[in-house]
Amino acid sequence: MEVRGIITAMVTPMRVNQEVDYEMLKILTRTLIDKGIHGLFILGTNGEFYTLTNEEKIKIAQTVITEANHAVPIFVGTGACSTAETITQCKIMEKLGADALSVITPYFMAPTQQELVVHYRSIAASVDIPIIMYNMPKNTGINIEPESTAILAEVKNIIAIKDSSGNLANMKKYIELTKGMNFSVLSGSDSLILDLLMAGGTGAVAATSNILTEIDVAIYDRFVAGNLVEARKAQQSIEEFRRILKLGTTPTILKKAMEFYGLNVGPARLPASSPGNEDVIEDIRKVVETYKLLIADKAY
Repeated sequence: MEVRGIITAMVTPMRVNQEVDYEMLKILTRTLIDKGIHGLFILGTNGEFYTLTNEEKIKIAQTVITEANHAVPIFVGTGACSTAETITQCKIMEKLGADALSVITPYFMAPTQQELVVHYRSIAASVDIPIIMYNMPKNTGINIEPESTAILAEVKNIIAIKDSSGNLANMKKYIELTKGMNFSVLSGSDSLILDLLMAGGTGAVAATSNILTEIDVAIYDRFVAGNLVEARKAQQSIEEFRRILKLGTTPTILKKAMEFYGLNVGPARLPASSPGNEDVIEDIRKVVETYKLLIADKAY
């Protein structure tokens, strides 16, 4: 399986009563596919996997996989703190028809690198479909070191790593140590999409593409076409949107922005409850209106 391009880190639509909005989930799935996204990543950080029950995760995966109907690959987050629970989730999602699994490192606890290698090897041996490791040290307290990644890249169905560390040097080391292997490095930091592509990465799992789909896809497409000036222009154009995302708890700002954009995905699940005060909300609204015009005029 080739892992490339812009993969949307999908939000999970919620109703005001905090229940998952499965009808809106279908709409969002189809909207993103129609806009040319290269893949969908569900049950990740922006998908609020940490607030969802196992039953909800299963139904969300069923809904997206069915709605996508093989139009694009579906990457399903299955990581948990224990190896056993992660394996259980992986087997369930494999049976549902996931194209690949995204497995974040254990969180709260901080396993050693040797323990991480055993963890991922055990998970990979439990399923037949591809696995993408998910590195997010800021939230989990542990970095998947490049040397560990090189060891795990030798496992047949461990085919990629998504790095949300924001550390380009770390990503470049992944690329260096896995050169010549059937292994891909994806940016989980939207500000580094182009830089990682230029370093030899194959794409990104991008939260901004929930709204800025056309712009994020343009970064990749222009790079592939060799138009680095225009690719850099598109990359720089998402910075104002990234600024407002930092004004509240993930994914409250993103969800409010999507509402202003015309995709009413509802609120975040408690305890994440508010995108900020009225000034912040007005800032979000103005920024979204600017991007509406930018996308409509293809001025990115």
